[in-house]
Amino acid sequence: MIQQFLERYKIIRTFTSIRYLFIIAIFFSTNLQGAEKIFPKTQDSSITTKESFAKPLNDSNFVSQQNDSLKVSSESISKDSLELPPVILPKWYEMITNVPDDWWRFTKDQFNEPNYPLYILLAGATTALIINDDYTFKISDKFYKQSQFTRNFSDWFKEIGDGRTQFGLAAGFAAFGFISDDHRALKTASQIVEAVLAAGSVVQLIKHVTGRESPFVASSSTGKWRFFPNQIEYHKHVPVYDAFPSGHIATSVATFVVIIENYPEYKSWTIHASYALSALICFGMVNSGIHWYSDYPLGIAIGYAFGKLIANPQSINLTEDENSKKKLSILPYVNRTSLGLSFNLSF
Repeated sequence: MIQQFLERYKIIRTFTSIRYLFIIAIFFSTNLQGAEKIFPKTQDSSITTKESFAKPLNDSNFVSQQNDSLKVSSESISKDSLELPPVILPKWYEMITNVPDDWWRFTKDQFNEPNYPLYILLAGATTALIINDDYTFKISDKFYKQSQFTRNFSDWFKEIGDGRTQFGLAAGFAAFGFISDDHRALKTASQIVEAVLAAGSVVQLIKHVTGRESPFVASSSTGKWRFFPNQIEYHKHVPVYDAFPSGHIATSVATFVVIIENYPEYKSWTIHASYALSALICFGMVNSGIHWYSDYPLGIAIGYAFGKLIANPQSINLTEDENSKKKLSILPYVNRTSLGLSFNLSF
């Protein structure tokens, strides 16, 4: 009886941790879904003002003006106005030479006051997940060891996030672009490589500072943190130091965002596919002992930021400014089996 209660308790803690990851995903999706429209807005001089409606309806001049305002000249709609803007094809080497500028833009755009709520969100989610890491990993490890299907499934999705898949996708877009003379596909290929290099290098820098143990070599319940580890020892025993944050999920999210931003007409299904694949990659790496769930929030944020920044020539912020209708509220969360923070984003 007591053992059944403990098993149920662990499962509840597991799903509590997973919930925080989905909160992060929902937060970022509001930014993706609020992206600019494909076609630019145009001003219509025929729109009537408030004062014009105040005129009496039986005024013949007023009726005549309204009828004229409804007439649209066929010459005012050209074929060119319905076409997408031309794609500027980057030079082949810019996927590498642009990376230092991407780092600078990332630093300039993200480390400012409008993004403070995001940092609180990331810190709160990461802390809550660290508290639950021991429970969630034990559940995942149990599933991994008891089922051959789970082992194969987890190992397969673990491989998806290791970089080879991202570069493979870039090669696929490049091949299609060269064969069909599709500049958008070539630009997407270049941006995927650039995003993986830019996001991956930042993740590696943080890993070399935080020095957190991976679950399968952990010497404590949630993995020891050895800040600023000896770099020679780091490279001799990489799994002992490189868990936080997750580079697998950072480069995967960056790749998904680049594709979604370059092909907005397919966003209705690509955005949901990216959520599903990201979740499966996360589960696969925890099941196989590569990462803790708390390694993911920062990795997701880094990948999303670099994906958006590289796919769009203009600088971007992960949160709206103070005049935006979007509001982020953060409240304590406590129930009989767990505690943490509750995040609510209204828009």
